[in-house]
Parts: sequence; C-alpha cells; structure tokens
Amino acid sequence: MVITKTFSMNYKNHILGLLAVVLLGSLMAFSHYSKEMKAEKEVIALVESAYINGAFNDQDTKAMKNGFHEDFAIFSAKGETISRYDIADWIAGIEKRKAKPDYEMQVWEHKLPSVDVTGGSAAVKVELFKDGKHVYTDYLSLLRFDSGWKIVAKVYHKHADS
Repeated sequence: MVITKTFSMNYKNHILGLLAVVLLGSLMAFSHYSKEMKAEKEVIALVESAYINGAFNDQDTKAMKNGFHEDFAIFSAKGETISRYDIADWIAGIEKRKAKPDYEMQVWEHKLPSVDVTGGSAAVKVELFKDGKHVYTDYLSLLRFDSGWKIVAKVYHKHADS
C-alpha cells in the first residue's frame, strides 16, 4: 500500500510539473505574440498616415517628415544602375505641386497584402489603385529607432496598364 501511494504521489507531481511547464511556455509565447501584434499595428498605422495619406491622398508633407527617416530613398533600376530619389526631393515636389493654382487632391485606394515584422525590422507590400486601376506595387522597409518606427526605403513596380 505504501508503494502505491508513493508511486501515485510521484506521478501527480510529474503531471503538475508538466502542466506548469506547458502553462509557462504558453504565457511566454502569448507575450511574444502580443508584442509582435502591437508592432504590426504600429507599422500599419505609420504606413497609412505617413505613406498612404502623407505621400498620396492628403499629400501631407508634415506627416511624411514624421514617418519617413531623413535618409529615406526610393530605389529603382535604370538599365544596370540604381536610381535614387531622396525624401527631401519627394517632399519638395509635393509642396511645389500643392502651390500651383490648379492643384487637385488625388484619391488613391490601397491594400496591404503583406506586413512582416521581425523585432525592429519590418517589410510592407502596398498595392495602390487609382480610378480602379492597379498603378503601383510598392515594397517599404521600416526600422524601429529609439523614437519609434520610420520608413527607410522603397522599391516599386509600376504596372504597365495604368
């Protein structure tokens, strides 16, 4: 009888220990998942405010300055060379267009089919549509700085039928 009780108590202790490990592991995984979800929401909010609305719909250069890193550039291929369009030039172009008397706001629709966040790095695929036509597919790179997330680079594809 004593042997049965000892075996039964050891079995119960092992089960309780196993349950504690599973519970602790689940809590740690949830904590990590929660941090990643928070970061993903921050990245999406930044892309919507600084990129979609800042650079396209509202052409809000203040929002762009807040959301883009000062060293941001758009990179594209020109033959075998890389063309670079700096954020300062992009913002200056928007401000020049907005100062014209015939300036009209544009309406761009968008989709974010891919948002990938790993630690302090993120990549977002943006599809932009104008008048129902798919115009651009953009790939934005973001980094998290001490001050928060910033868009640091863009490569893109302009669709031929737009």
